[in-house]
Amino acid sequence: MKDFVFHNSTKLIFGKDKEQLVGQESVAYGKKLLLHYGGGSIKESGLYDRVVQSLHEQDIEVFELGGVKPNPRVSLVREGVSLCKEHNIDFILAVGGGSVIDSAKAIAAGAKYDGDVWDFFTGKSTVKDCLPIGVVLTIPAAGSESSDGTVITNEDGLYKRATGHITMRPKFAILNPVLTYTLPSYQTACGITDMMAHILERYFTNEKNVELTDRLCEAALKTIINNAHTVLEDPTNYDARAEIMWSGTIAHNDLLGTGRIGDWASHDIEHEISGIYDIAHGAGLAIVFPAWMKYVYKHDINRFAQFANRVWDVEIDLNNLEKTALAGIQKTEQFFSSIGMPVTLKEANIGEEHFEEMAKKGTERGPLGNFVKLYEDDLIQIFHLAK
Repeated sequence: MKDFVFHNSTKLIFGKDKEQLVGQESVAYGKKLLLHYGGGSIKESGLYDRVVQSLHEQDIEVFELGGVKPNPRVSLVREGVSLCKEHNIDFILAVGGGSVIDSAKAIAAGAKYDGDVWDFFTGKSTVKDCLPIGVVLTIPAAGSESSDGTVITNEDGLYKRATGHITMRPKFAILNPVLTYTLPSYQTACGITDMMAHILERYFTNEKNVELTDRLCEAALKTIINNAHTVLEDPTNYDARAEIMWSGTIAHNDLLGTGRIGDWASHDIEHEISGIYDIAHGAGLAIVFPAWMKYVYKHDINRFAQFANRVWDVEIDLNNLEKTALAGIQKTEQFFSSIGMPVTLKEANIGEEHFEEMAKKGTERGPLGNFVKLYEDDLIQIFHLAK
């Protein structure tokens, strides 16, 4: 196990009707607030009115910026940065899922910076400070509600890039499973895939003697798997929604990565796909992860066999660990398919025309991954495995 420092400062407020506390949680950070959200769903559900009322009860002046899209765009981030600087905003409240939260984080960083916010995503500059951020979570998926990172897409060149800093961790996050009842099944399934991918990125490590976090990863994966079909078949099942929502936060709050070095190649590969094709991040991960597994499993067959046994209950064949490992990969792919995710590029209507471009862009800053280092040709081969 590697040395580590675990510090997650986000206050998590979990349960029914907890969005009513948003005003009293926000007022501690100032009286001028930017309310950031996506489309009209929070208004149709009544959540917008409840949030605004709670903020007004604390005499908070509310400025608004809606319009966040999946794979959030830097153009809207720039608009938000300008609003924050023009009105001397004290605090940003993100009401939505990972895209809204990521957009809010980028705005929060840009508001404290004299240059262009995209500088943080190209390595031209590094984040040093942010405006404080709060969250009312409506889509359990990205784990951005208590992580220190953000991912933004630049329409110029279709680059999807990440950056992060400790000050990007939200000050608080309100998690009410009831708010997820009306999510479309496809969006729910994308979220389930995303949170599983966050765990898998940490699980496949070269670090030895990490039994505790292995077991924590496996428990979180099994919890998600055990509740996935329930929330899809019975969307208002509070207990199952609660398990999924809490799993999504645990998957990406850094606890499961303590003492180990995760991989993250699959996320980087998926960023190239959704950067060009604008597909849902979870759907892209359902395509990429099984292909990545098929490409790298021989690097550590024992770990893949362990994964198959502990997560998917595949009996270990001591005489043929490769068979066990491949069975685990197949179970993973079958599960993604069973919840309505595409598991091939063809299912997502994606052809081969951009394989070389995506591979080149994906590795232009160096090889991807830590479990196995992947170069341009490796990415092309993974894309072919995912066809």
